[in-house]
Amino acid sequence: MVPTLGLLWTNHSVSFHAFPFLICGNGVLFSKRIQSPCCVLGTVLWALVPHGDDTEAWSLSNTFKVTKLIEGQEQNHQHWLKLSFSRRDAQPTESEKEIYNQVNVVLKDAEGILEDLQSYRGAGHEIREAIQHPADEKLQEKAWGAVVPLVGKLKKFYEFSQRLEAALRGLLGALTSTPYSPTQHLEREQALAKQFAEILHFTLRFDELKMTNPAIQNDFSYYRRTLSRMRINNVPAEGENEVNNELANRMSLFYAEATPMLKTLSDATTKFVSENKNLPIENTTDCLSTMASVCRVMLETPEYRSRFTNEETVSFCLRVMVGVIILYDHVHPVGAFAKTSKIDMKGCIKVLKDQPPNSVEGLLNALRYTTKHLNDETTSKQIRSMLQ
Repeated sequence: MVPTLGLLWTNHSVSFHAFPFLICGNGVLFSKRIQSPCCVLGTVLWALVPHGDDTEAWSLSNTFKVTKLIEGQEQNHQHWLKLSFSRRDAQPTESEKEIYNQVNVVLKDAEGILEDLQSYRGAGHEIREAIQHPADEKLQEKAWGAVVPLVGKLKKFYEFSQRLEAALRGLLGALTSTPYSPTQHLEREQALAKQFAEILHFTLRFDELKMTNPAIQNDFSYYRRTLSRMRINNVPAEGENEVNNELANRMSLFYAEATPMLKTLSDATTKFVSENKNLPIENTTDCLSTMASVCRVMLETPEYRSRFTNEETVSFCLRVMVGVIILYDHVHPVGAFAKTSKIDMKGCIKVLKDQPPNSVEGLLNALRYTTKHLNDETTSKQIRSMLQ
């Protein structure tokens, strides 16, 4: 069980700048900026808390509820919203179960993928020895024997990215289909919204680990060079059946990316939007921008941040925030960095910069190298300088 954060109805007509959301009694969240329902806050923030029996200290107990007044300001008007903390699980409804079960099969393997990647040490020593002594057949065999099982792991990671892409497309289809609006989907299908956040969390964790492990590309480059040499010399290659030339080409493109999992999901989201022209693009972008705003406010507001006793909760929020920004930037025609963007990019970057540098460098690199519109003329010099 994990804590859930939700907003209760206020009788005032509220508009916000720094906190641009309002949730009604039926759980529907409205945004002043986009003049339309956009998300279910309780759903999003439920997803922003790590799993497990250990919960944040601010939940106090399984049934204890804390009510806190949060102040929002615009044009010198004071408005108040009540913030309620509670604990509950988001179980799939009957209409969600088919997609939920399909995605859940993928997510169950996610932790194992991360563990394998974290323990990936590479065959650097064996490769160096083989390169330095090209005439020593024993060293060549030893290097090849060390690299082949590692390439098997890299194949497993790549194939998981394809499964994750299919899972994301399934979620997007479920959460944006007619006749319901995005808000109605998120209200009705909270378990799917939770899975969406979990996919983003995994994706950023994977890419953070990959970017700090140069052995991955070194091992794969050596594998491809050696395999090519074996073919030329008509030498049977033990690992060729594991990864043929066509698959090796696709894997090479995948691992050449700074953030391969994010690139996969960005391309998948863009393709989904282009293939479903009958669906308004706002069905996707409004939800993404609201999730980014929720994450930012949770992290930049001392009243909220002080309640996070588990740093993994902070990391979860940061990863989801960066993930939805990148997807938004790829899907929206003008991207996330333009003045007309519904995402407060300066605020989001500031939140990242306020963290310990070593903990967010991978996330900042994801914004630098995986976004589409950062270098557009419409991006302000201030935002560019913040990401330098």
